[in-house]
Amino acid sequence: MQILNADKPFEVQEIELATWKQRPVKNNFFELVMIKDGRGTQCINYNEYPYRAGSIFLLPPLKCHSFTIEEPTRFVFLKFTDAFFKNSSRKSIDRNEWFREAAYVLSNYNQLPGEIINSDLDREHMERLITMIVQESMNFGEESIQLITSLMTSVLELLMRNIRKSNYFVAEYTNRDEKISKMLTYINEHLDKPDLLKIENLARNFAMSPTYVSEYFRKQVHISLREYISKAKLKLVEIRLLNSDFTLTEIADDLGFTDVSHLSKTFKRYAGMSIREFKNKGEYVLLKRSSCVA
Repeated sequence: MQILNADKPFEVQEIELATWKQRPVKNNFFELVMIKDGRGTQCINYNEYPYRAGSIFLLPPLKCHSFTIEEPTRFVFLKFTDAFFKNSSRKSIDRNEWFREAAYVLSNYNQLPGEIINSDLDREHMERLITMIVQESMNFGEESIQLITSLMTSVLELLMRNIRKSNYFVAEYTNRDEKISKMLTYINEHLDKPDLLKIENLARNFAMSPTYVSEYFRKQVHISLREYISKAKLKLVEIRLLNSDFTLTEIADDLGFTDVSHLSKTFKRYAGMSIREFKNKGEYVLLKRSSCVA
């Protein structure tokens, strides 16, 4: 077994299990699991999906995920920790860009079972990257940190590419119209650019009349465009509050809120608690798209 300490920017664990034991859950960004050998079933929110050697899953920040092991299974768990994003002394990477990409992966991945990588070629890439990360983690030092950081950047890119190609983030909506899928992708990728989310710009990008954009969006998604954008932004706010050292002013500026007061009022309206109460509780609220109820 190889384990990186929790104060490191990444946690890596390779372990073989004959029976599943529930693991402690932290509100990390996300956790990848790769199946090296074995067979069984993955369960998230009481939905099941079979796994086999080569399967790659993304585990949500929920306690109700598990594996039913039918054959002894060797797991590799790869976890992004907030230590990376709170360490502003790293000069070798663009910390803000890393944070944005990691937050995109977590906020746009629906908490459903099933494989995160749909392309056979990308699966091969991911297997090689994870294997290299595990090998480097055995002798974890400053040189390894730099290499692992580079490898994890590639892991992020592969995850983002597969999420963009999939319907993960629209799975909660019954309509799968191609135009609304593209519009949701566009909105989720530009939450930090309010001008691009104005109705006039959306109408121009998606060849629609400005007067029809809001009506079309509500008809497809069943909530207003304004409400969807607000909730999507607040999921990113939750991630920043729990996993970074960004100030409220920085968060408000980055996501296009008028000021901290506007951010605080909007957060309380949708989350049902103040930002202070949320941070003290230390658990995602809006990010938990699916509830853990049998």
